[in-house]
Amino acid sequence: MASELEQREPPQANGAVPGGCAAGPEPLRAQGGGAELLRESRANAKGVREEDALLENGSQSNESDDTGTERGAAPAPPLKETSFSIGLQVLFPFLLAGFGTVAAGMVLDVVQHWDVFKYVTEVFILVPALLGLKGNLEMTLASRLSTAANIGQMDTPKELWKMITGNMALIQVQATVVGFLASIAAVVFGWIPDGHFSLEHAVLLCASSVATAFIASLVLGMIMIGVIIGSRRMGINPDNVATPIAASLGDLITLALLSGISWGLYKELESKAYVNPLVCAFFISLLPLWIVVAKRNSATREVLYSGWEPVIIAMAISSVGGLILDRTVSDPNFAGMAVFTPVINGVGGNLVAVQASRISTYLHMSGEPGESPGTAPRRCPSPCSTFFSPDVNSRSARVLFLLVVPGHLVFLYTISSMQGGHTTLTLIFILFYMTAALLQVLILLYIADWMVHWMWGRHLDPDNFSIPYLTALGDLIGTGLLALSFHVLWLIGDRDSDVGD
Repeated sequence: MASELEQREPPQANGAVPGGCAAGPEPLRAQGGGAELLRESRANAKGVREEDALLENGSQSNESDDTGTERGAAPAPPLKETSFSIGLQVLFPFLLAGFGTVAAGMVLDVVQHWDVFKYVTEVFILVPALLGLKGNLEMTLASRLSTAANIGQMDTPKELWKMITGNMALIQVQATVVGFLASIAAVVFGWIPDGHFSLEHAVLLCASSVATAFIASLVLGMIMIGVIIGSRRMGINPDNVATPIAASLGDLITLALLSGISWGLYKELESKAYVNPLVCAFFISLLPLWIVVAKRNSATREVLYSGWEPVIIAMAISSVGGLILDRTVSDPNFAGMAVFTPVINGVGGNLVAVQASRISTYLHMSGEPGESPGTAPRRCPSPCSTFFSPDVNSRSARVLFLLVVPGHLVFLYTISSMQGGHTTLTLIFILFYMTAALLQVLILLYIADWMVHWMWGRHLDPDNFSIPYLTALGDLIGTGLLALSFHVLWLIGDRDSDVGD
């Protein structure tokens, strides 16, 4: 059995699978046997069931059962994912995520006039960095757990509890550290252009950032675990729904926490200046506890040591986007940009996170990162292979790209109906906005196709490394293109009631 499987051809890059591979799992099931035979056969036939396993609607758990039980009768053949089924599964979480970003945008549009945002403008720099935590942490958590669920690593209560405790401790460590570093970046980026440094404001930024990151990650992490477990039980592919739902409440919760905490701590500056350093010290003092829990868990130990580079670099990239936001929104002529920034960044990040999670799961079906020669990274993937080839990853890229225009139209109509922002939705504004949104998602999907395969070929797990970079790039590209659109609209005469305050 093993020698027969070893003679099969490995899968091709980006989803192409040689003929005959789809039938690989059936002889294996007919053998009966326990999990030991299954693991041996899987190791000798990496990629044999790659496409079938990815295209299942949540029934991948048939491939990995409890090691202490015998297999029963072979399950019914899994359903294949079509473009329609992918779109249908992604649509509801995508709209939910979009409405979450719309709500976050309207919150930002209101709070930009609060005293803490007026007099401590560096808080604007924190906005993309902390909103990016959903990409750095929650979306990475969702992608990691979705892959674990799809390859059968969460099928028993013991495995499930192990994944939950380890991953929750891990994201608390990462959230605290990243929140602290984001506050330092905000202080530096705010100090360099102005040449003015305030110790009180620096401590305020540190306390607000760390507290927001910690609480938001705790809440969103628990939600993510519930979503993934529920998706598996309902027969839905977690890759299609987990990452958008991670973002649906992520922007709103994070921005609401940041606004409320920073406002409350700002009020305490005059009478109780010691509150800010105490808040900061409290959350940092919890770090050793979370480190011990994550270190003792084999599922998260490696990420605890090696997973810092992407989240820290992604935070720095998002902070540059925050600097663009700070400099643009601080000009009264472009105050209307605030309400649209979380929307364009959130939609782009959500869509590319879904695609990266799907490609990563697909590659994990062939074995461990870097093992399969058929999944070696392509040096320069052509746009045609990314968007127009017949394989499943290209199909999902087309579906996700086609969601951009109708999705943004719905979100723009919602903003207009709720009278949010300072910008009249003229035809020329919608044209510029849609151009920026389409270009952003097009670039992100193309980069994701290259980046996930590139990381896989270098023995890096894309679930841990790709999404932070992609969502941070989404923040930077989205904010930059939106700011450019507002400036061009101002230059061509679309002013005051349309773009300015």
